[in-house]
Amino acid sequence: MRAIFIALCAAYVALSTVSAKADRRVAFVVGNGAYQNVDALPNPPVDAKAMAALLRNTGFDVVEGINLGRDAMTARLREFALKTPGADVAVFFYAGHGISVNGRNYMIPVDGDLKSEVDVKLGAAIDIDVTLDQTMSDAKVKLVFLDACRDNPFAEKIRSASRTRSVVVGSGLAEMKSGEGTLIAFATGPGQTALDGDTGGNSPFTRALLAHIATPGIEIQQAMTQVRADVSAQTSKQQLPWGHTNLIGAVYLNPAAAPVQTAAAPADVSSAAPAPAPGPVAAASETEIEFWRSIKDTRKQEELNAYLTNYPNGQFRSLALARLAALQTPEANPATRTTAPAAAPVDPAVFTAEATLATEDLLGLDHSRRRSIQYRLTGLGFDVTANGRFDDATRRVITRWQTARGYPSTGFLNKLQHDALMGEVVAPRSQPVAEEQADHAEGRRHRGGGQRAARHSGGRGGGGFGPPFLFGPFGRR
Repeated sequence: MRAIFIALCAAYVALSTVSAKADRRVAFVVGNGAYQNVDALPNPPVDAKAMAALLRNTGFDVVEGINLGRDAMTARLREFALKTPGADVAVFFYAGHGISVNGRNYMIPVDGDLKSEVDVKLGAAIDIDVTLDQTMSDAKVKLVFLDACRDNPFAEKIRSASRTRSVVVGSGLAEMKSGEGTLIAFATGPGQTALDGDTGGNSPFTRALLAHIATPGIEIQQAMTQVRADVSAQTSKQQLPWGHTNLIGAVYLNPAAAPVQTAAAPADVSSAAPAPAPGPVAAASETEIEFWRSIKDTRKQEELNAYLTNYPNGQFRSLALARLAALQTPEANPATRTTAPAAAPVDPAVFTAEATLATEDLLGLDHSRRRSIQYRLTGLGFDVTANGRFDDATRRVITRWQTARGYPSTGFLNKLQHDALMGEVVAPRSQPVAEEQADHAEGRRHRGGGQRAARHSGGRGGGGFGPPFLFGPFGRR
């Protein structure tokens, strides 16, 4: 049965790839947060990583950048401009600080130091209108998402330096008009500021984009209506995304596959699952498969509800609904009465720091600790043989785990990723977890005590796990 499941997953991925790459798609995705002259923004790099992964999974050739100075940002824009001529769909996503001066909008690189209008106009910031005209004008469909309406610390500096002349520095971005075949979306209305969200998570706007723009069979303007509703609900109506569109015809980032009959939801589950009525089922993406693998044995209803929220017509919807029905009957499943410990918090830097063989060597992983990592991966749904060797098969599994979490995917580990992995909670329901605990005990005896082991693992242990970062549920903003 397991072999059949794996074969079906492979078929779904193949079908999804063919559908996604039927046209030529390119994207520019940048998240700037590590600002050098004002307080850092923790979330834009996380937003950009998640958006880049989503777009790649729907067939986009992505030019990606994190925490870019002006020169690096200009280089990425040139690279993007070379890819867009003749593209069927071009997406532009920017998260970070932005500013409007005299009605024009600018992106701010991480090395920007804007003390006056002169600094803005002489190159310390990047003009968004000029950028879009130079990089996207030759694409057939242009989708622009600007999560850059945050409360900007540069604004007051520029106002103070310009008291002798009339300079209008907006609190958010200024209104922009879209040309033919273009959709422009702001995180909030022109001249207003948007919320950044909980530290280390997604902003409300990006979170809603991730949840809706690649929903199978949903046209992009319908998706943006859902995005606006989500952001309004997340922020208690404090923030409402704004957009302007001149699209001609329907645009789908993830066209639905042929309709497939889906099982009806059990009557006692429909209120618990926040999914809409079933619709056409699209071929499962790699991200969806990894999401499902990581929670397929879960005993936590919130994880299954998270899957249904992000994949309302997913390939595993019926299985998720059936599992929810079982979990809602405690007498039929006593294990649900056990509360698993919470997962350890993840350092936001884990989403940007790449791991190499050198960083992994610094962890000093012996045979026992490598087996512990393999058991942990298996317990999280990434099955691998626990042989204590990081062979090619293990490297591939580590890469899949990294991809599912939104971490840089290299197949190697660094301390941040090792700590995050060992901090993920694995429910104490399988033999591998018991063996892992035994291996930890054996390793402590061989190393002469547990203190050194605790230092290497970041002092984290433990049981249960939530869904992958990319589409996982985040707290209310």
